[in-house]
Amino acid sequence: MTSNGPRPREHSLTIRKPYLDLIASGAKTIEVRVGYPKIRRFAPGDILTIICADESVTTRITAVREYESFAAMVDAEDAAAIGGPGMTHDQLVAAIRSIYPPEKEALGVFALHLALVPSRA
Repeated sequence: MTSNGPRPREHSLTIRKPYLDLIASGAKTIEVRVGYPKIRRFAPGDILTIICADESVTTRITAVREYESFAAMVDAEDAAAIGGPGMTHDQLVAAIRSIYPPEKEALGVFALHLALVPSRA
């Protein structure tokens, strides 16, 4: 049997441990990144391995959404899915900005929607 479409690309990103755990549990389904060239190549259907030290989680990108700012993204996306359950809009934006300074935010803000890929045991 032959495939009709291009094979999904595979990518990897490093992440902080608390966020890796949230993704692994299925609670965090949106990963926030800025518009580096590598991120701009991500597309729905691609495989994304999230890594922290010697742990990893494999996901499939289901959607990629671009925003002009972190505030615009938080307005449009589900805060709990980003990893901020119980956080106000301003608290979540501040938490993201503590990771990415203004010059990085100016590159564009990407919301990577993720679905866990079952491990092949």
